[in-house]
Amino acid sequence: MADSGEDPRVAGLGAAVARLRAELDAYPAQLYDRHAAEDELAALADQVAEGIPTTEALRSSLLQIVAAIGSVSALADALSALRNAIELFGEPLGFQGVN
Repeated sequence: MADSGEDPRVAGLGAAVARLRAELDAYPAQLYDRHAAEDELAALADQVAEGIPTTEALRSSLLQIVAAIGSVSALADALSALRNAIELFGEPLGFQGVN
């Protein structure tokens, strides 16, 4: 099996972004900040296409997406998968050590 050379974290992030984009697109209810979430997911997809994104940019994007879609239970699993994919790029969110 040939190694594609792609960082598996980037591939996982790309899959998580695609999943949340698809689920958000299929979500029938009106969300006030849907466009903000869609724009941020598009920006994340662009970062993935460019290579390994910075942790700060990823966390900023996640914060904006969470703020935009809130606690929509239908999107919770996909949002959790996105957070998990982002956490692979640095320390777990909320558990950063203090030196």
